[in-house]
Amino acid sequence: MIDGERFDPFNNRLCRNVRNALSENFKTVLEQNSMQPVRRVAGFFLNDPLPPYVRTYIDRRLAAYERVLATVRSHGLDHPLDIAVAIWDQRLFFETHEYLEPHWMTAGGDDKKLLQAIIRAAGAYVHLEQGNLTGARRIAAKAVAVLEHYPDRLAPFADPRLLLAKLRSLDPEPPTLAGTAGPVDRPSPTTGRL
Repeated sequence: MIDGERFDPFNNRLCRNVRNALSENFKTVLEQNSMQPVRRVAGFFLNDPLPPYVRTYIDRRLAAYERVLATVRSHGLDHPLDIAVAIWDQRLFFETHEYLEPHWMTAGGDDKKLLQAIIRAAGAYVHLEQGNLTGARRIAAKAVAVLEHYPDRLAPFADPRLLLAKLRSLDPEPPTLAGTAGPVDRPSPTTGRL
């Protein structure tokens, strides 16, 4: 592949605009339980001539968003970490970060630290996808430092040992996080406690 012929939101404005617009509207998809918002924004970009790698990115994102929405619907997911795991497991690391950020901003104490660590873990995989090992290593170390202290808080949602091992080794093959029996009785996300 010739340099510049890959989806690179760090160095290509079109790629960054597409990624940001899709991910922002994906949050609306989850709120409205409808793919319409993201289809609308995808159509805006697809109406113009695009490099093939941008079209491929859009097509793959739309398909992954459909799978996340189907998982959320079929399992009745409503807890932010259950939904984040569903997003992560579709390898939507930027979207995982974007989805969790508002929850992190309103959380406090240990919940805030845990959410920030998961956001950083997703960020590490965003950097790994782009081949930025330095950025991935830096952000993964910050995630690991916090996740090591909260394995019991993460365990109902995802396997903390697997995530920690993958982050420590910077394994480019991201872990699948959904490994628990599924949603269980958990404190409501509106109570301020995860």
